[in-house]
Amino acid sequence: MIGYVCKYTPIHIISSFGQEAVKIAPRVSGFNRAETLMHPNICTYAKAVLEECIDSGICNLVLVNCCDSIKRLYDVAKSTAEFKYVYLIDVPRKRNRASDLIMKNEMMKFIRSMEKFTGKKFDRGKFIELVNTRKDEIHKKSAGIKIALMGSRIKSSTLRQIEEAGASVDFDFTCTGNFTKSTVLEKDEDFLLSYASFLLNSFPCMRMVDNRDRIRVLSENSGELDGIIYHTTKFCDAYSFEYAVLKKSISIPMLKIETDYTEKGNGQMKTRIEAFVETIKSKNTQHRGNYGANIKDDILVAGIDSGSTSTNVAIMDKNREILSYSIVRTGAKSQRGAEKAMKEALKKLGIERDRLSRIISTGYGRVSIPFADREITEITCHGKAAYFLNNEIRTIIDIGGQDSKVIRLDDGGKVMDFAMNDKCAAGTGRFLEMMSRTLEVPLDEMGKRSLNWKEDIDITSMCTVFAESEVVSLIAQNKEIPDIIHGLNKSVATKTLSLANRVGKKEAYMMTGGVAKNIGVVKCLEEKLGSKIFIPQEPQIVGAVGAALIALESI
Repeated sequence: MIGYVCKYTPIHIISSFGQEAVKIAPRVSGFNRAETLMHPNICTYAKAVLEECIDSGICNLVLVNCCDSIKRLYDVAKSTAEFKYVYLIDVPRKRNRASDLIMKNEMMKFIRSMEKFTGKKFDRGKFIELVNTRKDEIHKKSAGIKIALMGSRIKSSTLRQIEEAGASVDFDFTCTGNFTKSTVLEKDEDFLLSYASFLLNSFPCMRMVDNRDRIRVLSENSGELDGIIYHTTKFCDAYSFEYAVLKKSISIPMLKIETDYTEKGNGQMKTRIEAFVETIKSKNTQHRGNYGANIKDDILVAGIDSGSTSTNVAIMDKNREILSYSIVRTGAKSQRGAEKAMKEALKKLGIERDRLSRIISTGYGRVSIPFADREITEITCHGKAAYFLNNEIRTIIDIGGQDSKVIRLDDGGKVMDFAMNDKCAAGTGRFLEMMSRTLEVPLDEMGKRSLNWKEDIDITSMCTVFAESEVVSLIAQNKEIPDIIHGLNKSVATKTLSLANRVGKKEAYMMTGGVAKNIGVVKCLEEKLGSKIFIPQEPQIVGAVGAALIALESI
C-alpha cells in the first residue's frame, strides 16, 4: 500500500506494480506526533497527513512538490523511522508541450524508483490497460440544494455535514477535484508523454501558473448551482486570493470556511454549513405571511436557544404574542439547562409541556435537546426574530458567550449573508467574563463603569490570553479601571466591526445576545458604525423567539 495526497500523482504507475494507491484523507484529533517533527505554524494539512500516516501505519508515501509545506513533509518523512519508502515528484507548474516532456521525465524516474523498491519490472501493458479502463469523472446530478466545493481539499466529515444539512455536492472544484476526459493510450505511441499530458491538463489547482479554468468551469456550470462552499486550510493563503475574486464576480451565495484539518471544530462548522443551506432554502421559497390563519386558538409553541452560557426559552401563541420566556445558565449539561429553562417558562404560564404543539431548538446545544421536534441554526432564527421585532433591521450583531456573528437581511427579512468569528474567544461574552474576574468588577457593572473613562487606552491584543496579560500590565501601571474597561470595549467593537465589514454594513442595526446589555460595548460599536443600534427589550431571547416563529410556520 502506497499513500498519496495529490491528483497529479501517477497512481496508475503505482497500481501497475501491484501496489494499492490510497489517497490519504486525514481524520485526526490533534498533532501530537506531527508537532514534535514539524514546525507548529506549518500547514495543518501537511501535519494532518503526517499524523494520519503514523497513526494508521502508512509507511510508503508518494508526494508532489505542490507547496513548501509538502516539501517539508517529504523531508520529515524521509528521515523518520516509521516510513520505508518516500518519493517526491517534481510536477511542472505550466501546461504546455515542454511541461509534458518534463512530466514524462519525472515519471520515468519514478518508474525506476518503484522498480528498485518493489523488485519488479514496470509492466507497460498492464499500465496501459489500467489507464484505458478508467471512466470519465462526471458530476452527480441530484435534486434539492446543489453545492459546488471550491478551494483546498476538504475533510470527509465536512462533506457529511453538507449532506446531512440537506444539500448535495454536485461539483468538486477543490484542488483534488478532477474534470478531465479519460485518455486512451496506444501501445505504439509515446504513452508516457500522453499520460503526462493527461495528468497536467486535469482541472488545475492553484499551484498552476494558469488556473483560469477553475473560474471558467465554475461560471459555465453556475446555472446548475444553488451555492458555493469555499474551503481554505489554516496557514495556507493561496486560495484566499481566489475567494476574493469570486466574491466580486459570482452572484451565487457563497460560504467561506477555514479548518485546521482536525475534527475538533466540527460543532461550529455544522452551524455554519446548516445556516448556509437554510439561507439558500429560504431564498428559494416564497415569503410566507398570514401566520396563524389556519392555526387553532389554543395552539402554543416554544423556541429554545441552547447557548454556551445561557439557555433561553420563548413561548408564543398563534397571534405571535410572546406569552412567557426564561433565561437560565446552561451549566455543564446542555440538556439539563434546556429542561430547566423550559420548566421555568412553563411555570410562568401554569401549564405542562404537553400543551405545546411544537418545539424548535436552536443554538450550539440544539442537537442535545430530545424533546425538541426540530432543530434550526441560530443564524436563521436570529434573522427571523429580528425582522419580526423590527422590520427596518438589515444587519444583526449577535455577541454571545462563545461566539459572535453578524447577519445581513434583505428587505423581506431573509438572511442574505452572515459571518462568524473563528474558534478564538476574543470579542465574545467569555472574553468580557474573563476580564471581569481579572478586574474584580461584576460583569453586569462593567458597561456602566466604562462610561466614566478619561484616558483613551488601547488594548492591542485580540487574543483573550494576551489581552488579559495586557490588562494585568495596565493594572500594575495603576491605570484607572473605567479606562481599562473602555479599552476592552473598544477591542470588542473592533473585532465585531471586522465581521460587519465581511458581510457588508447596512443600516438599521440590531444587537442581540448577552453583550447587548453592556452599554459600554454598545456605545463603542455605535461610534465605529456611525449609527445607532436598536436593542430589543430582552436581547438574550431573540434566538428563542425566532425558533418559536418557525415553529408556528411549521404548523
